[in-house]
Parts: sequence; structure tokens; C-alpha cells
Amino acid sequence: MSQTLKGDTLPKWAPIASLAIAIGVAIALANTTAVAGTAGTSVLAVLIFIAIQTLWSFAVEGRRHAVDRVATTLIYATFVAAAAPLLSLLFEVFTRGIKVFNLAFLSHSMRNVSPLKPGGGVLHALIGTMQQVGVATLIAVPIGILTALYLVEHARGGRLSKAISFFVDVMTGIPSIVAGLFIYTAWILTLGFDRSGMAAALSLAILMLPVVVRTTEEMLKLVPNDLREASLALGIPKWKTTIRVVLPTAIGGIITGVMLAVARVAGETAPLLLTTFLSQSINNNPFAGPQAAVPTFVWDQLSSSTPASLDRAWAGALTLILLVMFFYGAAKLIARYYAPKA
Repeated sequence: MSQTLKGDTLPKWAPIASLAIAIGVAIALANTTAVAGTAGTSVLAVLIFIAIQTLWSFAVEGRRHAVDRVATTLIYATFVAAAAPLLSLLFEVFTRGIKVFNLAFLSHSMRNVSPLKPGGGVLHALIGTMQQVGVATLIAVPIGILTALYLVEHARGGRLSKAISFFVDVMTGIPSIVAGLFIYTAWILTLGFDRSGMAAALSLAILMLPVVVRTTEEMLKLVPNDLREASLALGIPKWKTTIRVVLPTAIGGIITGVMLAVARVAGETAPLLLTTFLSQSINNNPFAGPQAAVPTFVWDQLSSSTPASLDRAWAGALTLILLVMFFYGAAKLIARYYAPKA
């Protein structure tokens, strides 16, 4: 007589049935008890679902399968809990910002536009953000990549490398307002330069630098040592091995880290208010005069608190999100193009 090692299992429709029962019970409790609101009802439904499925699985499948189902459910629940606020925020920004997001909004500035009236656009702030983030990237990325190369490829655990790692760790936790205060004190008050896009770019570069260093450092550590040893064994100098072998291998992760740093600073408002403040006109010169940026544009429109300005604020937030997504997509294409061919 043949025997099977497969035990009893729940039917495929069991999770759906458990979820339906949990939702029904949660809605009933929300209408008859102090539980109120979508969030409270959702949390209660998840807890009831876990209890029903666990007891059902324990009775049919046994303790081991029941524990496995609980762990799996908790993993999915935490993912949904983390993704729900993000999706809700994106949906809110899109639905509110799309009202005035059009070609006219992207091609006009706020020059001579009253906060009380509709019209105007984000062109002046869009130009400022692209120039400020671009200059900050040109400053922070080379310094960050070279620093990471030194720490991974050439440092030998000496005092200098330990000091660099310590200061990078310290800079990682610096609030953005502190970076803005530093540039305001050193660049504007001490050296006498005016508030400008350049000052804003310097503060953003301070915030970008530790992110670029740490992400590049981790990507370089993932490059197998066999590639380095093979290159050195062929008589290729250390610096050529770094440029021709190590960097191309890690280029995809490095570019992703750079885009993470760009996304980190693209929405910063506090340092810009100190270093460049506000402008309602287009300023194509980041080295002279105040220059607008999309985050300060959103802040300014929200401060006005009129229906027209609030619509422009939501449209500005949508513009910023789309701008970051565009940069990220372009960076991924560049990384794929320059990645070493398999």
C-alpha cells in the first residue's frame, strides 16, 4: 500500500473567504463600536483575518503551516502598510495638481501674477531647480566618487581613512537647515557673496555628498576581488584597473546612488530659503541674484492660501515628482548603456 507524505492543506479559496469574513466583521464592529475611520477598520480587518486564517490553518494543517501563514501574512501586511501612504500621497498630488498642470503652467513664470488670481506658472522655478541641482551634482558627484574610490581601493585603514569615514557618517545626519545656515554664514555673510542659485547649489551639494560617498562605497565593495586580481596579474596598473574594471562594473549602482542623492535634495526647501529665497521672475544666471526653485515655489504658493495659489502649489508638487522621475529614468538608461556587456 502506497503512502503519501503530503498532509491536509487549506483549500485555495480559504484566504479569500477569511478576508471576506474579516472585512464583514470589521465593518460591523466599526458601525457598532468605537472603532471608526478607514485606517482603524483596515487594521481591525487585518487582525481578524490573521486570527481566522491562523486558527483555520492550525486546525487543518497543523502548527508549522499555521506559523508559516502568519509570517507570510505579516510580511504582506507590512508591505501594504508601507506602500499605502506613498500611493495615497501620489494619488492626492496627481488628482489635485492635474487641475492646472498644462503647457501654459510649464511655460510661464509668476511675474506680474497676483496670488489671488489664476494663471502664471512654474517655468522660473523649474529653471532654477534644474540649474541648482545640476551645479550641486557637478560638485558633489566627482568628490563623492573619488572619496569612495580612495576608501575602498586605496585606503589601508589609516587615520585619514578613518577620519573621512567619521565625517561622512556625521554629514549623513546633518539636517538640511544646518547646511543652509553654514552656506549662509560662510558664503554670504563672511565672504560677501549675494544670495543666488550658486549658494543654494553649495548647500545642496553638502547634503548630496555623504549619500554619494556611501552608495558608491557599497557598490564598489560588491565588485568581486577576482576581477581586480586578474587585471593586476596582467600587469595593468592599479589606477587603470580602477578606471577600466572596477568603475564600469559598479556603474549601474553608482548612478542609482547618484539619483538617490538628487532625489534627496530636489525637494529641499529650508536651505533654499536661506541661500536664495524667492523670486517671481526667470533668472538664468545662477551666480547672481535670487533664483526661484520648485520647492520654494510650492512653499510660496501654500503661504498665500488662496484657491488659485493652492492649485498652483499642488501642480508644482506634481512637477517636482515628474522631474525626479524623469531624471531617474534617464539615469537608468545611461547606466544600462554604459554597463559592461555580459
